[in-house]
Amino acid sequence: MRLASRTMPNRLATANSPYLLQHADNPVDWFEWGPEALESAATLDRPLLISIGYAACHWCHVMAHESFEDSAIAAQMNESFICIKVDREERPDLDALYMTATQAATGHGGWPMTVFATPDGRPFYAGTYFPPVERHSMPSFPRVLSAMADAWATRRGEVEEQAAQLSEAVASEATYADRLAQIEVPLLEFDAVLDSLAHTLAERFDAEDGGFGPAPKFPRPSYLEALLIHHLRTDDPGSLAMATTTLDKMARGGIYDHLVGGFARYSVDRFWLVPHFEKMLTDQALLARVYLHAYELTGEEHYAQVVTETLDWVLSGLGLIEGLASSVDADADGVEGSHATFTPGEIGLALDGVDGTSSAAATCVRYGVTPEGTFEHGRSVLALDPDASGLRTSEEEHARAALLAMREARVQPGIDDKVLLEWNAMAVSILAEAGAALSIPRFVEAARSIATFLDERFRNERGRLLRAGRAGTVAHLALLGDYAWLCEAFGRLYEVDGEDLWLARAAQVAKDMIELFWDGPVPTAKNPQLGGGFFTTGTDAEQLLVRAKEIFDGALPSQSAVAALALARLAGLSGDDDLRAVAERTVDLLGAALIETPLAVPDLILALGWVAQGIEVAVPGPSGPLLDRVRRAFAPFTLVAHGEGEGILLADRTSGLAYVCRGRVCDRPVSDPEDLALQLAGAVRG
Repeated sequence: MRLASRTMPNRLATANSPYLLQHADNPVDWFEWGPEALESAATLDRPLLISIGYAACHWCHVMAHESFEDSAIAAQMNESFICIKVDREERPDLDALYMTATQAATGHGGWPMTVFATPDGRPFYAGTYFPPVERHSMPSFPRVLSAMADAWATRRGEVEEQAAQLSEAVASEATYADRLAQIEVPLLEFDAVLDSLAHTLAERFDAEDGGFGPAPKFPRPSYLEALLIHHLRTDDPGSLAMATTTLDKMARGGIYDHLVGGFARYSVDRFWLVPHFEKMLTDQALLARVYLHAYELTGEEHYAQVVTETLDWVLSGLGLIEGLASSVDADADGVEGSHATFTPGEIGLALDGVDGTSSAAATCVRYGVTPEGTFEHGRSVLALDPDASGLRTSEEEHARAALLAMREARVQPGIDDKVLLEWNAMAVSILAEAGAALSIPRFVEAARSIATFLDERFRNERGRLLRAGRAGTVAHLALLGDYAWLCEAFGRLYEVDGEDLWLARAAQVAKDMIELFWDGPVPTAKNPQLGGGFFTTGTDAEQLLVRAKEIFDGALPSQSAVAALALARLAGLSGDDDLRAVAERTVDLLGAALIETPLAVPDLILALGWVAQGIEVAVPGPSGPLLDRVRRAFAPFTLVAHGEGEGILLADRTSGLAYVCRGRVCDRPVSDPEDLALQLAGAVRG
């Protein structure tokens, strides 16, 4: 590899994204996405080379070291293309469009994503990682660059034809929701749709190791959440077994960080043993929620331990002066996972002379550390032995602390310290819920602090929410998911604190969300069949290839699903039937997907649950045993209002009693926590 002798940084030196800053010293003449890059491409009549990734991405680092730091490859890029770097976490709208093009062109996707496009942004060739030399039937990156430059110079007609085809594929995918809305479906029955999802998951379930499908295995919290609910409503033992087997295997495997808590992005094998070591804020939030619900349903203390350790790690490992960082890198000192693996000799050194610990031999057995290793170069990923308890003795706790001390003395992976509104709001939501359910005040206090920071600082001068912040600078217009998760988070804080301020903030965010993202006339309680659903970008956003509607779940719940869920929850808390109409319309428009492809839309199914099965519990007056009882219960689709506020659920109701209601029809008020538990259990079972 020929390294450049560049002495001046490129345009990315002024970027705010840590991912873009990683490329600021490349010899590539990178642009950020924006008018300057597109105008330069048009003026010079050069195609765009769009490279999309994120800071914690291992293969993004590999391609950067192999190609973007190579002076000859960089010169080839600079000569023939306008080169653009995009942080997919800052601009998921761009990422989604070009990922669709990549999948249409290659049949698969991933990061780093490499897209060649016309100066106006229409893709004509796309792929993911390209090596610097021919390897494993993959063309070399220099060969791809030469072919694309030649095609642009000598076969412009073919390029335009391919750009038209890929742009059509992108537009077709982005507007798929509109075609779904034209399909007539029977009235959506939540239990029938949930049954369909559970049965489809059973066909893909790995009964031995948990999860669904072969390696690599990704946690799918929404699947597990749906299975817990299915078991609760049907008493189906198979649904509970699928959920708990998967939760147990993940919590015992190497995908879980046994020294500090938290989950890696995914497992490269079927056993949840060897992870891809990056840790994302979103995974922690979504997985902590499903482990909390599994604890509430089963009483298994190990699940509560996972929740507490994971959220404590979020606050310590990703905590900033204000807000939460996005991720921790997979690599440390340029080597994937080097900070997190051990040999038997290192275990012995870590425990040597430390009082009160388990023996080195017992610790190796507990965590599966062997002379042969379970990872690379004789090193082992820590994973619990099948016979070991998930809960720790005091000796095992001391051994764990000693191993952590050794690990922290190593070179640590980098942290992507940008604060994303959507991701932080997601974390606020589970911190508030878990803090209340487990009686952990530090989680609730963190949720309040982060939520206030987001509401006050992540806005422009017109009050418009922005998506990404770092080092005092906030940028990029917030997307539908940002608004939806913030609305949901404010609603959760209202349930925890009982303060009308949070309800008012949620209502304002909901109003702004509908104004910015709803397609067409807005449905109301009197006219519920209006409009065409939510766009992901606002009316004031930059015009891309197409204005998309996101309906399918990926690593995150779809933005449409979260919007419907947040509005249904807020409608229940506030009594605003017009908000409920928007939520119902959002789900109804996509009914064909719920029936035909339930695996692709589990979060829309959960949103349907909130629309169709919502339960409200009112506990007027000060906190006490009644409120504690409902907070500790696994009660899907249940909202809680309490305190002395003026909300509709509390109006004209007596302190010291609890009211369980569905559709504003309430059971008799009760004063005994066990009577409340019985009423609630009956309501959640339908």
